[in-house]
Amino acid sequence: MKGILILKDPDYRAVFSSNISEGDLPAGDVTVRVKYSTLNYKDALAITGKGLIIRNFPMVPGIDFAGEVIESQSSAYRAGDEVILNGWGVGENHWGGLAELARVPAQYLTPKPDGLSLKDCMAAGTAGYTAMLCVQALAKNGVTPDKGDIVVSGANGGVGSFATALLAKLGYTVTALTRRTHESAYLTDVLGAAAVMDGSEYRAKGKPLAKERWAGAVDTLGSHTLANICAATRYGGTVAACGLAQGMDFDGTVAPFILRGITLAGIDSVMRPAADRLTAWSELAALLGGSSLLQAIGCHEIGLEEVPQTAERLINGEIRGRVVVAV
Repeated sequence: MKGILILKDPDYRAVFSSNISEGDLPAGDVTVRVKYSTLNYKDALAITGKGLIIRNFPMVPGIDFAGEVIESQSSAYRAGDEVILNGWGVGENHWGGLAELARVPAQYLTPKPDGLSLKDCMAAGTAGYTAMLCVQALAKNGVTPDKGDIVVSGANGGVGSFATALLAKLGYTVTALTRRTHESAYLTDVLGAAAVMDGSEYRAKGKPLAKERWAGAVDTLGSHTLANICAATRYGGTVAACGLAQGMDFDGTVAPFILRGITLAGIDSVMRPAADRLTAWSELAALLGGSSLLQAIGCHEIGLEEVPQTAERLINGEIRGRVVVAV
């Protein structure tokens, strides 16, 4: 079968191969013919070797995929079912979606939601799914559109773009935080942000408390940006933290949590329980199905052979929007 294979013998390298043995597929009770996968930032880190992502070698990367079940030993799925997968360590310690076939445990799979095609599901992918989890966290904690402005950091990235667009579609007033302010028109006219703010303002160490500004936030960066967002969040607000593009550190204080009662909601999309996944994808389908939102965010479709060089471009910040791989 065809796919991308990451090797470490003796040098770390990612190659396109048309001769991967199906017999090397890992253990699992469901085999899926992959129709579409994606190229996420985590995938790009793994493929370029610029992040310590891969746990076992050789490895087929790809943290998500959409396809059709061709063989199942589980009562949960049967041949012909359309399914999607996000997370579960796939593409890191279990062969992932950037190959023509994938074999996984049934619990890793989610039925494709009504209203979205397999390609649509990957146009949203882990980025859209994670953004939906963040939006749900804000709503669960009572951050409704009438409560005030929401800030989204890394708003030009995959998760940031979807978070901005989904929140705007739901009636929230969104400020897009980005260092790529030259793309302000995309953030406001296309995604629906009400304002754009230069992200450089939040990237350095700030004060323990700042002027109350945000009713809620979706943070994809971590580090000083997350600490500064927390410091500027209004009393009772919620910050959904789902990324660490700036860094894993959090050089803040307990002041916003104790003096303003804010909530820092950690968003994990990798090991999320099945019920949460179903709810998130159902809501995504309701918001995205039949709308122009996926087209607005932008989707670059590539073939498997183009993955290695596209990963380099993604790491270098040369791509805006989603990258869908037509397997």
